[in-house]
Amino acid sequence: MIRSMTGFGRYEASDDTHKILVEIKAVDHRYLDFNIKMPKKFCVFESRIRRVMKEYAVRGKLDIFISCEDFTDSQMCIRYNRTLAGEYMKYFREMQEEFGIQDDITVSRLASFPDVLVMEHQEEDEESLWPLLEQAVRGAGESFAAQRSREGGQLREDILVKLSGMEDLVSQVETCSPQVVEEYRKRLEEKVRELLDTTEIDEARLMTEVAIFADKTCVDEETVRLRSHIAGMRKTLNEAGEDSVGRKLDFLAQEMNREANTILSKCSNMDISSTAIQIKTEIEKIREQVQNIE
Repeated sequence: MIRSMTGFGRYEASDDTHKILVEIKAVDHRYLDFNIKMPKKFCVFESRIRRVMKEYAVRGKLDIFISCEDFTDSQMCIRYNRTLAGEYMKYFREMQEEFGIQDDITVSRLASFPDVLVMEHQEEDEESLWPLLEQAVRGAGESFAAQRSREGGQLREDILVKLSGMEDLVSQVETCSPQVVEEYRKRLEEKVRELLDTTEIDEARLMTEVAIFADKTCVDEETVRLRSHIAGMRKTLNEAGEDSVGRKLDFLAQEMNREANTILSKCSNMDISSTAIQIKTEIEKIREQVQNIE
């Protein structure tokens, strides 16, 4: 299956106490790179989140955004500072005896003194949050992978069309190549006749020169290798499994470009040169698409 490296996924999971939203955005990258933004209490799960996401991506730069909404106030509790309350009462009794005044301290008044009753945050059991968080991460991962597969299918179809067009261009080069040699032979023969001012031509010498020219300008090997690379890329696109194929496709595109450059450097014929440039243009378009494939 061909997958694009760009994509987006979103999933929301909730229960009676929490709602967790996970969003994933990805762009091209040589390797797999994570950037996770999440509430502090989820930081303990970062390694688990990374392991889960590796099931859905092999390459790409992934930005993962996690938010959490809490439906309960159960994290808050009141703490009674018994020691401090005892200290207050101790000094109140001493003041009563020392100054001979009435003790009018009530429970409510005692509770109102600083730090006797303290509202504090009760630590949440982090591990209890993981099942819901994992559900949200996997849901976003599934959505993300599905979109990348759809985009990958579109890339595959586009590249296959371009490969067919390249094959037609290679056929044009193969058709023109023998004509170039024949045209050279005719021009050489006419030049020799003009210089010698005679109809007598050393055919053996002429054929030797033509053979040397043909050897220098022959692009048969290049067109054969081009066809081989085209077939290899088509096979990779049609038979891709779960593994990442982007690097292999990029390598094949580089090899195609090398053969097209060799054809350009060998041939001085305008028709072949023009066709080779068209081949290079198509290869560059393919390489741009391949850069998006995982």
